[in-house]
Amino acid sequence: MREREHEVLLIGPPKPVITRGLANFTVHSLAAAPNRDEFLASVGNVRAMAVSAPVEHIGDALFARLPNLEIISSFGVGYDHIDAVAADKRGIILTHTPDVLNEEVADTAIGLLLCTVREFPRAERYLRSGKWRERGYPLSRATLRNRTVGMGRIGLAIARRLEAFGVPIVYHTRRTRPELAYRHFPDLIEMARAVDTIIAIVPGGAATRNMIDAQVLEALGPDGILINVARGSVVDEPALIAALKAGKIMAAGLDVFVNEPEVPEELLAMENVVLLPHVGSASVFTREKMDQLIVDNIIAWAAGRPPLTPVPETPWRSWSRA
Repeated sequence: MREREHEVLLIGPPKPVITRGLANFTVHSLAAAPNRDEFLASVGNVRAMAVSAPVEHIGDALFARLPNLEIISSFGVGYDHIDAVAADKRGIILTHTPDVLNEEVADTAIGLLLCTVREFPRAERYLRSGKWRERGYPLSRATLRNRTVGMGRIGLAIARRLEAFGVPIVYHTRRTRPELAYRHFPDLIEMARAVDTIIAIVPGGAATRNMIDAQVLEALGPDGILINVARGSVVDEPALIAALKAGKIMAAGLDVFVNEPEVPEELLAMENVVLLPHVGSASVFTREKMDQLIVDNIIAWAAGRPPLTPVPETPWRSWSRA
């Protein structure tokens, strides 16, 4: 079957790479529809969906209106905006865009760590305010020189960068990865006690919601620094705010938040917190590679080939409806 005979439902903005990549398909854009219900009724037979941004929750209610759906090719590593379990029950393969953003996110994590540890944004504000003319900026309390960094689901791209800084690395997962030379902690609280810096680099979703809670922050201790480049849901935000206020940890560097783009006023007011507007993978170069992977998964499906990057909850068995 030719690509043109395949219809694709596009949810989210019509990004250039996706539009060009699917030029040989018939693409129905939800964003361009004047009436959502009428539009969905008209595309009920589509077998493929491209999600270019997490603009809405996608689950059983939508799946019921698309009974022939076989594949959802979604933007981003995280896919907590899509009910993967419900998709699997209906035989729908869900794909995401891992790996192509690893280096960019690792760069962001290291930049956020350096800014938090060495107080670079605060020092810049000090200069801009004219205070440097009056006296030098105070010595930073923290340094990478005496820190140990712990990570969840070890981010190898981040670890490579930290090794260049001479920083000891440990990691937390339920199962050890014997190919890694880093020390493994099966228990997150035990890892938090053993380190003074945690970089959250895990997927979002129910399994990781609030995994960094008050107990973990307490274990991290008063010299502790938390860096989050994962999902806002991974950290218990009220517990983090309370820990920062009480001095139970030293500082935090955050690229993600629970209710984006809303950021708690308490965090905005803190000098010991570095905040970024979810820019971990936000370069044109990397985002275009992510968009291309959306296209490549749909092209593989149209050709009857296995998907390139299915999520674990929806393992590929066959295109049973092809």
